[in-house]
Amino acid sequence: MWSMKAERALAKGFFMKYALLYIASVVLVNLAFAAVDPLILPGGSVWSPVALIVGFTFVIRDFVQREIGHWVLPAMLVGGVISWAMAGQDIAIASMAAFLAGETLDWAMYTFTGRPFSQRILLSSAVGTPIDSCVFMYLMGFFSLPSVLMMTASKMVGAVIVYYLTRRRELAAAQQA
Repeated sequence: MWSMKAERALAKGFFMKYALLYIASVVLVNLAFAAVDPLILPGGSVWSPVALIVGFTFVIRDFVQREIGHWVLPAMLVGGVISWAMAGQDIAIASMAAFLAGETLDWAMYTFTGRPFSQRILLSSAVGTPIDSCVFMYLMGFFSLPSVLMMTASKMVGAVIVYYLTRRRELAAAQQA
């Protein structure tokens, strides 16, 4: 059953805009992981430059949830199915397991903290991205603490950028009110 929030969002056209952007970002990230080999760093740690764009996917999910509520979970599943077909089974499984673990925590922090939107973006990403990184790297076979830390930090770049921009907008709106 659709919630009133989801119905209003659909009527405004947000469902298609944000949900499709989210699905596309999930697929894009998985295709990028399939196409871009991770870098082996001194000491044997592994880092993928693709991690820099994964952080934006977490943040896009927050925008989708703000507009359509928990319907973001089926959107994630659609992204996973498309990824399976386009990026390959191993990456799709690792990615969807990582997204499921990380995004579930991200969703919980976003849903239950009751903070302003900008703070929920930052908090939910700070909790979800380390878990996402651990699960993905473990399933892909290159788990190490330095690798997880680098991938998590890379993912947080997107969250910090969007937090800053969103927070500025919130403060400006508060000053005008």
